[in-house]
Amino acid sequence: MELLKQIFYIPLFNLLILLFDVIPGHDLGVAIIVLTILIRLVFFPLSIKAQRSQRAINLLAPKIKEIKEKFQKDQAAQGAAIMALYKEHGVNPVAGCLPLLIQLPILIALYQVFIAGLNVESLSLLYPFIPNPGTINPFFLGVIGITNPNRWIAVLAAAMQFVQSRQSLAYMNAAGSPDPRAAMLNKQMMYLLPAFIIVIGWNLPAGLLLYWVTTTAASLVEQWYLKKTS
Repeated sequence: MELLKQIFYIPLFNLLILLFDVIPGHDLGVAIIVLTILIRLVFFPLSIKAQRSQRAINLLAPKIKEIKEKFQKDQAAQGAAIMALYKEHGVNPVAGCLPLLIQLPILIALYQVFIAGLNVESLSLLYPFIPNPGTINPFFLGVIGITNPNRWIAVLAAAMQFVQSRQSLAYMNAAGSPDPRAAMLNKQMMYLLPAFIIVIGWNLPAGLLLYWVTTTAASLVEQWYLKKTS
């Protein structure tokens, strides 16, 4: 836990306070949006690679189906043949999970920042070269408390997630006919994930939801880029 604190929590907290210091108006919500954009820019190449890899897997769906039918009674041979197919086409089957796995510790760290980090005591964690603001005004646009729940932002986060999921599904399906079970699961997730966000986000700090809204908007931009460059 201490290692995660050193790797994620303290650096993110310092970067957030630095942005809070330098952004005109010292708006914490704006600082969160800028921080999110910076994080997405750092992981942009990985995210693009992951989505292209997932699209490539969709293109291979017919061949994967043939392999499964051919080695229906031999799971070991089936797995080996599928992995050989992936290797032949330069596809990494786990690449699509990497952005999510990377986001999880960042989300946890940000949650800790918004719950317990925005107080005078936490400013002792600042690096020597980060200016100490003395106090932190925990508001976005002067009215939305970053550390308090906000139902409107929760609904906005869910709505944007639905749009992003639908756009992502359309992009993946454009590559070819995916496995029917995978297609069904993706379609279900398109509706389940926004519902999950509302349920979970109903009582989450608005700052965390603001991060989610911004990162979803970044995903929409990434998908637009993928569509233009495909």
